[in-house]
Amino acid sequence: MISTVVWGTGNVGRAAIRAVEAHPKLKLAAVLVHDPGKVGRDAGELAGLGHGLGVAASDDIDAVLAGGPGAVVYAATGDIRPDEALADIGRAIRAGAVVVTPALYPLYDQRNAPPEFRDPMLAAIADGGGSLFVSGVDPGWGNDVLPLLVSGLGTTVDAIRCQEIFDYSTYEQEESVRYLVGMGQPMDYEPLMLAPSIPTMVWGGQIRLMARALDVELDDIRETLERRALTDTVSTRTMGEFAAGTQGAVRFEVQGIVGGEPRIVIEHVTRIHASCAPDWPTPPDGDGAHRVIIEGRPRIEVTVAATDEGENRSAGGNATAVGRLVGAIDWLVDAEPGLYDALDVPLRPAVGRLGRK
Repeated sequence: MISTVVWGTGNVGRAAIRAVEAHPKLKLAAVLVHDPGKVGRDAGELAGLGHGLGVAASDDIDAVLAGGPGAVVYAATGDIRPDEALADIGRAIRAGAVVVTPALYPLYDQRNAPPEFRDPMLAAIADGGGSLFVSGVDPGWGNDVLPLLVSGLGTTVDAIRCQEIFDYSTYEQEESVRYLVGMGQPMDYEPLMLAPSIPTMVWGGQIRLMARALDVELDDIRETLERRALTDTVSTRTMGEFAAGTQGAVRFEVQGIVGGEPRIVIEHVTRIHASCAPDWPTPPDGDGAHRVIIEGRPRIEVTVAATDEGENRSAGGNATAVGRLVGAIDWLVDAEPGLYDALDVPLRPAVGRLGRK
């Protein structure tokens, strides 16, 4: 059994505790939290399992890492604290652990990551002998292993389009929704996530991963952006009101240009309410989905909708990202220490998990 630590118990961390507990080759050794109110609480309670696991949450990072865990699922956010996340992950690797995380977008395509991200990780690996695999859902399996798998079913492939279509009112991260994405802000407000070059920073690695797997050379990576205002004030369950005239929907693309044409495209269609931009793509049902479209012969379209925590599509997406990461831990433990990406780490069947609660 691989002793495994879950670091963080938010939206991703809750799912990570459940995934580690369900995995036949992993043993939950510790849970790290930042909130003093969570210290001492049982991991099963924090994960919403309805029963205890006999593991009390701790905020003592040094003590937990001194225990020599085999793996760490780093579930704390890196969106607004990348330097702190990078330092935390480096500490875990130096302790000799395999680390899996969705937290650091530049490291999804680790071969082309900026030196300020890649070099500290390589140094930590050299010092401690651990490994790192960074992945998620989007960016993540929704625009690396899934589209590449589906492309192999085609006779000819003209273009690959990966879509994330979501109602962001289901998210429980108000600061990110209002300020990083800009929902509810005046139309002249420039959200950080939509600023020029930021979408390429986040999703460009996925474009490069797909191009590498498809053995094509990119001419360029380009961005497009559209925004729509709410026509009426809307009220959400988790974040309150969003006023008429403020940003209510966003649609952008990160395009991999091959032979002068956008051939590898990652598209996001995001709303705070279904009434905004109804002419844009919508999920087949519910609050959101991930879709892959292979334009070619035959034309192939695959839509994935996941639910968790009371039929919540946002929680379902988080759980699939965690499933990919936690499912990779035993493979990484057997592999040589190093930096790995989605093309290195196989997506495997749920061996030993069928029927396991």
